[in-house]
Amino acid sequence: MHHSTFDRIAPPSKTAPCISLIGMAGVGKSTIGQALARELGWAFVDSDHIIEALYGARLQTVTDELGKDAFLDVEDAVVASLRLQRAVIATGGSVVYRERCMRHLQSLGPIVYLDAPLDIIEERISRNPQRGLAIAPGQTIADIFHEREALYQRYCTIRCAAHPYAPAQCVRWLISHIPPEILEERK
Repeated sequence: MHHSTFDRIAPPSKTAPCISLIGMAGVGKSTIGQALARELGWAFVDSDHIIEALYGARLQTVTDELGKDAFLDVEDAVVASLRLQRAVIATGGSVVYRERCMRHLQSLGPIVYLDAPLDIIEERISRNPQRGLAIAPGQTIADIFHEREALYQRYCTIRCAAHPYAPAQCVRWLISHIPPEILEERK
């Protein structure tokens, strides 16, 4: 790419916020994130898909080959490098293990913790075992659920119960609870 062309895609001087979604695998970050982005007229970005595209492999393959700690470092590097605005960002459930990328997401705008009970998460993960969980050998889903819960609460701006509600209900709830100055960037 010729350098002067690249200059044209520099972000505008006034930066608009993003909304990041955090929470366990299976809670609905992608589904709710896509619906929220559509409602706002914003872009939707899934950090797991960026990792899959970087490696040209499914997330489960990437996590298996790298191992948990190396995968978390890759996830941290990818998320911390995001230069986005007017985007809803769905993150991997393990993103909260690295403070650098969480600070970066906080700098972009509000962070929404989508919350559902452990039994719902376990049931959804068991239906889709290929979803690429960052889990150490011997760890159970319950282990990582409890380990991450405090981190999700620490970093979130807004906590939203994603169960037993339909994605559209969650989107409506979020739009009524996200600060209005963030949503001024709609459409």
